[in-house]
Amino acid sequence: MKVKGLVWLGARTERFAETVRFYKEVFGLEPRFLGEELVIFQMENGDRVEVFGPSAAGHDWMTAPVAGFLVEDVESARVEMEAQGTEFIGPIHQVGTQSWSHFRGPDGHIYEITGSRKP
Repeated sequence: MKVKGLVWLGARTERFAETVRFYKEVFGLEPRFLGEELVIFQMENGDRVEVFGPSAAGHDWMTAPVAGFLVEDVESARVEMEAQGTEFIGPIHQVGTQSWSHFRGPDGHIYEITGSRKP
């Protein structure tokens, strides 16, 4: 397995409106999706930042920002990482051609591996 980039950052926050405003006004990013508890920003190179509100369903585990590392194949990378003792949290998630899987790093924080699936 080889990590090809850092392509995603997710953060759940009690200060949702202020954080969204920061990404818009300070970084100059335009939202690609606006929801009540989720705003998605996509940068020019395709990397994404997702801001989750405090009541975002299914994101209670997100207690610190989560970085997503791009890999060629999420399934095989997960198998390789598990063989080396990495603890994964939940299944591999898939939406369209995108897949990702969360794991606990040695520092105790949650990270993810992410990549595109072949159709």
